[in-house]
Amino acid sequence: MTQPAPAPQPPSSAAPPSAADELQQLTSPGFPSFVVGNQEAMTRCFRVLNPQGEVIAPDPGLENGTGVSDADALAMLRSMVRQRVLDERMLALQRQGRIGFYGAATGQEAGTIAAGHALQLRDWVHPALREGGIALHRGYPLRTYLSQIFGNREDTSTKGRQMPCHYGSKELNFVTLSSVMATQMPQAVGTAYAMALKHEAPDRPLCLGAIGDGATSEGDFHVALTFAGVMRPRGLGLPLLLYVQNNQWAISTPVEKQTAAPTLALKAHGYGLVGVRVDGNDALAVCRVMRAAADHVRRGGTPVLVEALTYRVGAHSTSDDPSRYRDEAVTRQWVALDPIDRLSAYLRGRGALTAAGLEELRQGYDEEVRTTLAEVEQIAPVALQTLFEDVYAQLPAHLQAQQAELEKLQAAAMG
Repeated sequence: MTQPAPAPQPPSSAAPPSAADELQQLTSPGFPSFVVGNQEAMTRCFRVLNPQGEVIAPDPGLENGTGVSDADALAMLRSMVRQRVLDERMLALQRQGRIGFYGAATGQEAGTIAAGHALQLRDWVHPALREGGIALHRGYPLRTYLSQIFGNREDTSTKGRQMPCHYGSKELNFVTLSSVMATQMPQAVGTAYAMALKHEAPDRPLCLGAIGDGATSEGDFHVALTFAGVMRPRGLGLPLLLYVQNNQWAISTPVEKQTAAPTLALKAHGYGLVGVRVDGNDALAVCRVMRAAADHVRRGGTPVLVEALTYRVGAHSTSDDPSRYRDEAVTRQWVALDPIDRLSAYLRGRGALTAAGLEELRQGYDEEVRTTLAEVEQIAPVALQTLFEDVYAQLPAHLQAQQAELEKLQAAAMG
């Protein structure tokens, strides 16, 4: 006789642990292998340092037991502190009405800077809103960065035609970002495809396509992963890293409302890609994972989707007030997991940094930003005539007429 199906059980009233709780409690799994279908790599969060900046499981076979030299750790810390100081100053300027918009990377500096540090300068970057620190880490001039935010005559990136924080650099292989979500992902696949055609493994340049968790809900994300999985020129995988900074909020939409997948890294599995999950607030872990992933795809291995678990402790942008839609008590938990504090504590423990040295870094970068800002604010705006440039080789008649009208209006305004 067929037994009746058991009655469904009501859901547990106990709240699941927050990601911040997980970061406080979990130890690190072993270093992930870059194998398609590796469930542990896609679900557990690899880390090197605990929240106090102590090495969780030193490996005697690696430099410093971490696989990251003191010189690399200090280089990342410097750029992380510089990014924090710069973001704080820009937010203040926006509140004062001196700039129109800004998107800070506060609390995500490790995920940004360490990912960039793991790459080579020949590698291309298709960034999202919070990857500007990679350009600065590569040597993008602060004066040019600020000029783009003001849209003045030294905005060599976008000539004053774009929103602030939409910079790019051909010289540094850093593609100008767009506010249209996830468009950079298919473009990154195309860049990687071109690299696969032009360069031979095992030492190919690669392309990094960076997005936030919200962009994984866009169609372009799924298109990119499909092509990344099926395109195998010369029988090899594309030299491609797809990098998701999961800061858990797509403006006001939490990640659990975007997907039923337990982790974003698991999405790689359905497309035949490698998936890896890493603690995005641990610069050493991000650097190690990204370096290993880069080596894997340079040799012709399957492209890698890396999920860096972090948190957006500030607003999505200066147009946003996060206190209206989220529990800021959780935010305070993440503030306690500050990536700069974690890395600096590690370096102090090694004797490579002092508390006074960290403060000197902050003060030095604050002075650099203040001084450069004072210069940039004096630069003249872009000439209006440039509106007619860079579209047509020969200006058509209707635009010639508009240009002449503009010149008349300017002459009248000047008396």
